[in-house]
Amino acid sequence: MSFYRKVAEFSKKFLKPHLLYRYGFNLSPMYRRSTGRIIYVSEDLLEIKIKIPISYKNRNYMNSMFGGSMFSAVDPIPIVQLINLLDHRFIMWDKSAEISFLRPVEEDLYASFSYSMEELDEIKQRVSSEKEIEIIKSTKLTDKKGKHVFCEVKKKIYIADKAHYREKRKKRLSQ
Repeated sequence: MSFYRKVAEFSKKFLKPHLLYRYGFNLSPMYRRSTGRIIYVSEDLLEIKIKIPISYKNRNYMNSMFGGSMFSAVDPIPIVQLINLLDHRFIMWDKSAEISFLRPVEEDLYASFSYSMEELDEIKQRVSSEKEIEIIKSTKLTDKKGKHVFCEVKKKIYIADKAHYREKRKKRLSQ
């Protein structure tokens, strides 16, 4: 079990999950370095919002926001959110990511991450029948009003039944 998961398990005794998610991310050294901040987490964890303030910490040579800051602020959210929404019968990994920079950023950015109950039910049903699946989650980084899109990140997430994954891994290791 990772350090972060151990801290999360312990902290659940004192904080509600949505507060733990928000404060845990914002205090985590790995997330703080992205310069992103979680500004909202719904109590059911279905919706999360972040802000990436532009500052000297994330400006590049051209005085616009560094693309690495944009990506690293988005990168962990969809999978950690999904891990917390689904039960522990599943194994999940980020498989790939694609980032499209659409225009230079010279202002604060905002992004929303959401899953619906229908989406979660579909994931569970598909994994139950297919044993392993991949989904794509897309996130748009916008201005405060959501009018202008500056960047889009698409993440491919692998989700598998834990027993199936262990058996598949055991076969691969024995070859």
